Amino acid sequence: MSGYLIDGLQYVNWSEKVFRQLREGGVDAIHVTISYHENFRETVLNFEKWNRWFEQYPDLIMKGQWASDIDVARKTGRTAVFFGFQNPSPIEDDIGLVEILHTLGARFMQLTYNNQSLLATGCYEAEDPGITRMGKQVIKEMNRVGLVVDMSHSADRSTIEAAEISERPIAITHANPHEWQPALRNKRESVIRAVTENGGMLGFSVYPHHLKDKSDCTLESFCEMIARTAEKYGAQHLGIGTDLCQDQPDSIVEWMRVGRWTKEIDYGEGSASNPGFPPMPSWFEDNRHFGNIRQGLRATGLNGTEIDGIMGGNWYRFFAENFTPQG
Repeated sequence: MSGYLIDGLQYVNWSEKVFRQLREGGVDAIHVTISYHENFRETVLNFEKWNRWFEQYPDLIMKGQWASDIDVARKTGRTAVFFGFQNPSPIEDDIGLVEILHTLGARFMQLTYNNQSLLATGCYEAEDPGITRMGKQVIKEMNRVGLVVDMSHSADRSTIEAAEISERPIAITHANPHEWQPALRNKRESVIRAVTENGGMLGFSVYPHHLKDKSDCTLESFCEMIARTAEKYGAQHLGIGTDLCQDQPDSIVEWMRVGRWTKEIDYGEGSASNPGFPPMPSWFEDNRHFGNIRQGLRATGLNGTEIDGIMGGNWYRFFAENFTPQG
């Protein structure tokens, strides 16, 4: 069997078509977002929705809770689905819900989504006072139960502090280096260094707003960027986190950006003239296109071991080490 193929983040409009594309693309595991601004009860409804899909499509997908589930999925020709949140909304203001949500199957939680939260600061805020008092306690509890700290939408100081405070490695599941494409959501050198030096992971995103030349980004440019990042921080800390939002209606991008926190429209990295989802680059439109990235990485001169790691092996190791409760 070839190396693992794992995507560190997707937020797709799930359907049988997409589940079949996962299998056609040979995707062994994905981390899927099941909450943006949902509170605890609403998030439970999203777990229920997935349970029904696992029942309906048992030959295509299965629930993932531990890295070993990826091996089960591979042996049975399925994709293991791991759950995460892009906001701490599901824990509301109750630290006890961290353990409950891990028990239900959550494995990643962002401490912020663009804005200030009870835990940390998002990348769209003007000031970044760092991790809050509650944030420090929640990180400690997440470490204890095996819920990974994800700082993909967080501001610089908050991310660096999270990497240092957390006793276990943290992740930026879907972003790219800021020096390659200066989007607010992309990460500066000091941030990537703090995360990787503490054993954490960076998942590269193909969401067009995070790409150089956006929807017109070339495969060569994307893969060269990965190779340069590997030289700088070590290939073992890198993976793919496509942030694929396939088949989603534009109303969903509004929910992601606006939630219930404002009456006005927030365009995020879009604009009034371009408010919806941007078109994907031609070389990555759905889960059948991972082979293009693997091929593009080969052309950069990265070796087979490094490429296998970036395409999934590094996520596998990270899952194995960080999803289980502490001792």
